Amino acid sequence: MTEIKSHEFEGFLQRAPRSGGIFLIYGPDRGLVSERAGQLARMTGVPLDDAFSVLRTTASDLVGQPGRLLDEMNAIGLFGGDRLVWLKDAGNEKPLIEAIDILDKEPPRGCSLIIEAGDLKKGAGLRKAVEGSRAAIAIPCYADDTRALSTLIDTELEAAGLRIVPAARQRLMESIGGDRLASRNEVRKLALYCHGRNVVEEEDVMAAIGDASAISVDDAVDAILKGDNGAFLSAMQKIMSSKTPVFLVLQACLRQFQLLELMRAEMDEKRTNASQVIATLGRQLHFRRKPVVEQALRKWSLPALRRETARLQSAILQSRQRSSLEGTIALQTLLSTVLQSARG
Repeated sequence: MTEIKSHEFEGFLQRAPRSGGIFLIYGPDRGLVSERAGQLARMTGVPLDDAFSVLRTTASDLVGQPGRLLDEMNAIGLFGGDRLVWLKDAGNEKPLIEAIDILDKEPPRGCSLIIEAGDLKKGAGLRKAVEGSRAAIAIPCYADDTRALSTLIDTELEAAGLRIVPAARQRLMESIGGDRLASRNEVRKLALYCHGRNVVEEEDVMAAIGDASAISVDDAVDAILKGDNGAFLSAMQKIMSSKTPVFLVLQACLRQFQLLELMRAEMDEKRTNASQVIATLGRQLHFRRKPVVEQALRKWSLPALRRETARLQSAILQSRQRSSLEGTIALQTLLSTVLQSARG
């Protein structure tokens, strides 16, 4: 098994074989999974609009038909040429795992298999099958980091003949990142808004990405810190509608509480106030968020912050151990934190 890391993918596309092979694209960033699956499909050279050369199906269609995938992989196209089997929404379906084991021993010729899956944990059946296969390639897709987001912004804006000022870039990067396709669409929307101009200003980002909170967790985390249940539910509704994993909010909330714990310990040890601590330990915070963090520091005691941080860490561990309940665990934990924050 070969694993292609995020920064290696573009280079891999240039040298990947055009025919044959098993590709598993998986991870929490469903938009990136879909985007890279599409790039791989185009790389095969198979005409994607030819129903005789391309089979699009879902993993659930294999249940009850254990031999179907093998039959499709070994079928011969009606008019000859290479074929592609494109499987979506895969998990740990037994027929799929068994088929990969057989295909590893008897690789088909002239047919590629692309499998799109969600966030497969280490040790998951499908992931183990691919990792143990000599013919398979795994491509994990995680949320874009700062460098990847910056590259995405530059690529889309340069294509539109635009450049972006630093303040606008920071504001834009704070508003995107949960999902690759959603992020790309937001940048393209911004480019369309600025059509006919040369420079993107911060005001343009604020105006064009007015609903960018749909793919940002900041609004949800700020609502948690304020103890504002209504604002939290509204933010979560936008996040879920954008298909951003709820787990990302849980992670962001943990990071925020870890920072609060560090700041509060500094306050208690040096007997200083919240604004002074934020000036030294909160430099990375956006200026619009600093009042929310300052209010939270006054509200939460150090022992309470430590208890809440431990609870958030425990919830993350539970969500990893019980992946099917990940969203439920995250949402229930966050709701509890909102209530704790509201009580002060």
